[in-house]
Amino acid sequence: MEQIRILFRDYPLTWIVLIAILLGSIVSFLSPNFLTFMNMTNLLKQVSIVAVLAAGQTVVILSGGIDLSVGSILALTAVVIGFLIEHNYPAYIAIPIGMCVGTFAGLINGLVIAKGKIPPFIATLGMMGIARGMGLVITKGQSYMVLIPFFEFIGNERIFGFPVPIIIVLIVFFIIYILLQFTVFGRHVYAIGGNENVSRLEGIKVDREVILIYTLSGFLASVAALIMIGRIASTPPHMATGIELTAIAAVIIGGTSFTGGVGGVWPTLIGAMIMAMISNALNILGVSSYWQQVFIGSIVIAAVWLDNIKKKIK
Repeated sequence: MEQIRILFRDYPLTWIVLIAILLGSIVSFLSPNFLTFMNMTNLLKQVSIVAVLAAGQTVVILSGGIDLSVGSILALTAVVIGFLIEHNYPAYIAIPIGMCVGTFAGLINGLVIAKGKIPPFIATLGMMGIARGMGLVITKGQSYMVLIPFFEFIGNERIFGFPVPIIIVLIVFFIIYILLQFTVFGRHVYAIGGNENVSRLEGIKVDREVILIYTLSGFLASVAALIMIGRIASTPPHMATGIELTAIAAVIIGGTSFTGGVGGVWPTLIGAMIMAMISNALNILGVSSYWQQVFIGSIVIAAVWLDNIKKKIK
C-alpha cells in the first residue's frame, strides 16, 4: 500500500502510462478493430487538435488560471482564414491574418485578466462567447470549403511515415517543454501558480507574464485551427464546440494540479491520448455522442477529485 501511495504521489507519469495501457487493453478486448493500423492512425490524427490546445492549457493551468475560450478562438481563426480564401485572398496572406486574430484574442484575455483583474473563468467565458459570435457574424452561419495544397498537406500527408499533425504536436510539446523547464518565463509560470502574491513580492512582473501566458494559449489555438482545417477541409463556424472541456480534462488527467504550480507538459500529451482513446473506443462501441459528453464531464470531475486526493496524501 505504501508503494502505491509513493507511486501515485511522486511518479504521476508512471501511473498515467499504466492507466493508458490498461485502457487500451480493455478496449482492444471489447473491440478487435481498436488495434488495427487504420484505427491507430486515425487515433493519432484525432489526438492532434486536442493535444495542441492542451499544451497551451497546461501553461495556463500551471499559472493558476483557466482558458475556456480556446475552442471558440480556434473556430474564429479558422473562419477568418476560410473567409479570406473564399474571397480570393492567397493562403500566404489568409493564414497569418487568421493566426494573428487568434493570438490577439488570447492577448485580450491576458489584458482583461491582468489589468482588469477579472477572474480567468469569467474573462475567458466572455471571450468564448465573443469569439464564437464573431465567427457567426463574419460567415453569417455559412461554412467555407478550403481545398488548397497547404491544408491538404497538413491534414493528409506524412513525413517519414508519421502523419504531419503528429509531427506538429511533437514540435509544439517540445517547445513548451523547453519554455517551462529552461527559461525564466517557465520558472515564473510555476511561481505564479504556486502563490501569486509571493511572486509579486519576489519581483516577478505577474501581469506581464499572465498576458504572455494567455497570448500563448491563443496562438496555440490558432495552430490547432490549421490542423482542423487540414482534417475537415472546411471552416464551419460551429467547429470545435466543447473541445475546451476535453483539453482541460487532458491536462488534469496528465497530473497538472488544477490549482496551479504543479505539473508538466509531457504527461498532458498522454492525458490527451487517453481522452482520444476514450472517445475512439466509445465510437467503435457505438455509444451515442450525447453519452460521450456525459463521460467527458465525469472524467473532468474525477480527475480534479483525484488531484485533491493526491494533495492530501503528500
